[in-house]
Amino acid sequence: MRSVGDEIEREEEAAPVEMLAALFEARDWPHEYAGEDEISAEVKGSWTTYQFQAIWRAEDRVLQLLCLPEIRVPEGKRQAMFEALSLINEQLWLGHFDMWSNGGVVLYRHGLMLGEDGLLGPAQAQTVVEAAIDECDRFYPVFQFILWGDKTPTEALAAAMVDAAGEA
Repeated sequence: MRSVGDEIEREEEAAPVEMLAALFEARDWPHEYAGEDEISAEVKGSWTTYQFQAIWRAEDRVLQLLCLPEIRVPEGKRQAMFEALSLINEQLWLGHFDMWSNGGVVLYRHGLMLGEDGLLGPAQAQTVVEAAIDECDRFYPVFQFILWGDKTPTEALAAAMVDAAGEA
């Protein structure tokens, strides 16, 4: 059974890139269109400023969201980072962290399948953007402990989770 709120939200749905642009505008986040079906924004997180990108594939009705915490992993640290990404991804329900083979850039990625109409609602847009930022904030210290603190992936994850628990 649909509630009145569902009907209002349904009426407010828009094309995914347009909805994200409206969200970024409402939050005063610098953003720009990289094409008709792509948008990027700068988002201030707890630890750093993230580059947020969204790419819409209409033929598949999939919105790919990328959040890049501006971390480049040098060759000598990549094996440890791959192990850390595996440990981190075990804890995620949505999306995953990855490292691009070209340049060793760490990123969070989530593919959002939309319905046949290909529309995105404001609540859903806000939820997926906040989830990406929250996960990047949550695990950013793990990456730093590995890159700058010379901790093993297991040590880095344990230290980051203790620190995060202490901040709440």
